[in-house]
Amino acid sequence: MENKENGVVLRPIAYIRTDFTEKFGIPRQSGRAPSLLGRIIFTPEYRNDDALRGITGYTYLWLIFDFTQSHMAGWSPTVRPPRLGGNRRMGVFATRSPFRPNPLGLSCVKLEGLEKTPQGTIIHVSGVDILDNTPIYDIKPYLPHADCKPDAAGGFSDTQTGYHLEVDFPEELLTVLPEEKRTAAVECLADDPRPSYQNDDREYSMSFAGYDIHFHVADGVLTVTGVDVL
Repeated sequence: MENKENGVVLRPIAYIRTDFTEKFGIPRQSGRAPSLLGRIIFTPEYRNDDALRGITGYTYLWLIFDFTQSHMAGWSPTVRPPRLGGNRRMGVFATRSPFRPNPLGLSCVKLEGLEKTPQGTIIHVSGVDILDNTPIYDIKPYLPHADCKPDAAGGFSDTQTGYHLEVDFPEELLTVLPEEKRTAAVECLADDPRPSYQNDDREYSMSFAGYDIHFHVADGVLTVTGVDVL
């Protein structure tokens, strides 16, 4: 990403690998699917263990990343947040919409550990809400004494914090998924992948970890109807 007006250049320091190859089904915020894992793999230029010295002293990390599928030629001062049904406009700077003047995302993820590999030291994280192979521009530690504000108001998002669907995932379908992927899949489904304006019982399909999960929703219950290998 380059701003030719003032010479600012952002180069990816890493790429994150996750179980989502398309936007549909990705949790709307980090941490809503705590079991959803990611691997941060640094580009060759930044594969330097000195840059990670002290990082394991933190529990959570901030990731600054590129909304790669939301680049636009121009920008709009207002957007339609999905959780408001897609029919109410809010100021873009009052939302976390990916459609921004600079398509930068911010996620708080849990640090699960480091692993030395032929690709350099990889950072394992959980609670991700990012598309597979997304460029990461920066990593910063989460500071509980500075970043946690218990008295903070959450705007319109305060009305959505407790929203989850009940998930009916039949055992014979759940076992099609690898055991280590099942909890994360259920968490993502419970977060309701559907656009908020589609409150109906049509069948949907969510691509996750190399599988297509088919489901429909009725009376607050999401029922999985099929699982196919992609």
